[in-house]
Amino acid sequence: MIQTAKRLQTIEEYYFSKKLREVRAMAAEGKPIINIGIGSPDLPPSEAVITSFQESIRHAGAHQYQSYQGLPELREAIAKFYKEKFGVNADPSTDILPLMGSKEGIMHISMAFLNEGDEVLIPNPGYPTYSSVTKLVGAVPRQYDLLADNGWFPDLESLSKEDLSGVKLMWVSYPHMPTGATANAYQFETLVAFAKKHNILLVNDNPYSFVLSKNPLSILSIKGARDTALELNSLSKTFNMAGWRVGMVLGNEKNVNAILKVKSNMDSGMFYGIQKGAIEALKSGKEWFDQLDTIYNARRKLMFQLADKLGCTYDPNAVGMFVWAKLPKGSPNSEDFIDRILQDKNIFIAPGTIFGSNGEGYIRFSLCVTKSKIKEAIDRF
Repeated sequence: MIQTAKRLQTIEEYYFSKKLREVRAMAAEGKPIINIGIGSPDLPPSEAVITSFQESIRHAGAHQYQSYQGLPELREAIAKFYKEKFGVNADPSTDILPLMGSKEGIMHISMAFLNEGDEVLIPNPGYPTYSSVTKLVGAVPRQYDLLADNGWFPDLESLSKEDLSGVKLMWVSYPHMPTGATANAYQFETLVAFAKKHNILLVNDNPYSFVLSKNPLSILSIKGARDTALELNSLSKTFNMAGWRVGMVLGNEKNVNAILKVKSNMDSGMFYGIQKGAIEALKSGKEWFDQLDTIYNARRKLMFQLADKLGCTYDPNAVGMFVWAKLPKGSPNSEDFIDRILQDKNIFIAPGTIFGSNGEGYIRFSLCVTKSKIKEAIDRF
């Protein structure tokens, strides 16, 4: 048999990839599964986005290879969006690179900046892809603790006392996934200062700023951040375009060009129609965001009721499209807890442990499910 690459020995199949096979098999057996574990928006994009896509596919050249850097008007739309929403000035010709989803950006950034053996600071709990991609490129994950007592923000003073000479890159994500914690401007300032002091590339993964968040903030709004920071963003959550795979990375010209060097060898450009739809999405006005928040707020109130049914506690001020809930004392571990609910009630909830060891004792509810389904889940208890 042909042996797989050694790098595959360092990672496991993505948890949701494995678990959803089990969930789908149960549904195929006729069990009435309610899936409140996955953060895949169930709402459609706006009609303007869909119309723009439909009209664009008949344009001359729509089906040819596209620019690796995306359409100039897409980069201009991103620049305008960042200026209006975050107060960030970004040159569309040098500081912005559209991506086929921000998950692609995690790989491209890692390939552009990490050598074998470089260390990477990864939040615990945090998005599992940070760690798996780090391992795939031969770098070394080095987890840093995020704890409820510290507002799910790193203890930078303690970190600074450690030997960070081997650290090349640090992943942060605010608003934070999975906890929904936010960071303010002062906290971003401390992160930028920490990264500069230790010569670390700081990357903020920022796809949740416009879901139940009244104060969207970009790390690039911090003075001097461009010297040491990049920011990833995505249209998946903000505009219900998860399957379209549209993301972006912003930073200084040198860093963006390094990522482009990788990207240009990995794909042949984003489909024209998707880019035109993305441009239309980025033009969305206040009514779009208000409507989105109205829907998610109504769902969140019901999800709080479900968490109450389970005896869980949670932060009602957290943002994003999840409810991060602490299990009651005396509960089984997180995975056993959700497995019992899956078998007994046919409800799938994400265990906190898939996001890191500090997720033990927590579970995560997704708001990407209708009110009627949440009410049904509540009724099952």
